[in-house]
Amino acid sequence: MSEIRIPEKYEPIGPAQYFWLSVLFTIPVIGFIFLIIFSCSNANINRRNFARSYFIPYIITFIIVIIALITGAGATFIEMLKNGFAQ
Repeated sequence: MSEIRIPEKYEPIGPAQYFWLSVLFTIPVIGFIFLIIFSCSNANINRRNFARSYFIPYIITFIIVIIALITGAGATFIEMLKNGFAQ
């Protein structure tokens, strides 16, 4: 009986690879670069989707910071940091 071969693009990735990708993505600058590369790559769909799921909190944080700066809430937070939260 012949085995059905899944194309490399759709091959599942194992738990160890998920773990090491998580470790890689937490490295400050290099991890962020790999996160962007893997989020745009079509080499393996599962790895791309995992990278995109890891990238979503960065996008949400960026949007919140931009909204806070536009509305002036960022200035209040910076003042609180300068004063040490003590009033």
